[in-house]
Amino acid sequence: MLRFDRRLLYNFDWIMLGAVLAVTTMGLINLYSSSNTGAGASPIFYKQLTFFFAGLGLVLLAISIDYRRLLIWNYPCYWLIILLLLAALLLGKTVGGSQRWLNLGFFRLQPSEPAKLMLIITLASYYYRKDTGKGFTIGELIVPALLTVLPFALIVKQPDLGTALILAAVFISMTLFVKLRRNTVAILLSFCLAAIPLGWKFFLKPYQRQRIETFLNPEGDPMNSGYHIMQSKIAVGSGLKFGKGYLDGTQGHLHFLPERHTDFAFSVWAEEWGFAGCLFFLACYFLLILWGLNIGLTSRDKFGVLLVFGIVSLIFWQAIINLCMVMGLLPVVGIPLPLFSYGGSSLLTTMLAVGILINIRMRRYQGKN
Repeated sequence: MLRFDRRLLYNFDWIMLGAVLAVTTMGLINLYSSSNTGAGASPIFYKQLTFFFAGLGLVLLAISIDYRRLLIWNYPCYWLIILLLLAALLLGKTVGGSQRWLNLGFFRLQPSEPAKLMLIITLASYYYRKDTGKGFTIGELIVPALLTVLPFALIVKQPDLGTALILAAVFISMTLFVKLRRNTVAILLSFCLAAIPLGWKFFLKPYQRQRIETFLNPEGDPMNSGYHIMQSKIAVGSGLKFGKGYLDGTQGHLHFLPERHTDFAFSVWAEEWGFAGCLFFLACYFLLILWGLNIGLTSRDKFGVLLVFGIVSLIFWQAIINLCMVMGLLPVVGIPLPLFSYGGSSLLTTMLAVGILINIRMRRYQGKN
């Protein structure tokens, strides 16, 4: 099972690892500041640091096993994730009105985070096996749609609409990436357009509709529903060119900015490091994404290409939604910034996904399977 030779070392992707280390280091620096109470590092900083080293262990594990074995393991692992999501609904710990976490004693697992990666592996396996080169029909998309709907529904039930929407974005991205017949595209487009008003009226809960209304007019209720967006925009804008200085941000340290170490972590960074710091961060982040796409271009089998595209789309959509959210360009939906926001389950899942990317890059010399 474990195969390692010199060629794997020669093909190790140091650029991807370097980009990941740069982003996570900035995340740890930012977390130290956002959670600092004046008495040194907080417990959550040390927790995240522990998760980071555990994530490096997952990267080593991921690169040690040929990624093509996921074709064998994908469905057993998929159903394991479904069982964990069910367990979270029945036995999970409730925090902030959401029942998303399983208490494992040493660690609180949020099953919806590994569910994102597991869905990518499952969809990549299905599309790889079923692709005939003629394009997928509507009938052939029923199975992947059902495989997406099941975890989607369980996550919405928690409730965690933001994570559920990420699953939908991954499904749409990967489905559009594979070859579809023209009539299939037309039917899917019509369905999506029809689902928008129906979803608004029957699917969204009142507080979720209020978030969208607040996004359109945050000044309408600045002390309640619009508070998060208003304070985040103040923090981002007050950083100006070079920021207020490390540990000197007022919005974060005076507790005006809510969720400053999770959903609004980037607001703290923008306030303290300014426009220049944001440019540097975004350069590192999008190097990670663009280099991920480059891994897909160099992969020599279709399963690897599908995995790469799914993982890159997962990181991309989470990053874009979070960054737009903190700047008031999208509604607040509670999506963390991968590798940067605090959260053990999110960090470990993303590091494992990065390990798969490096795995694919390392084995590109092996050719088609």
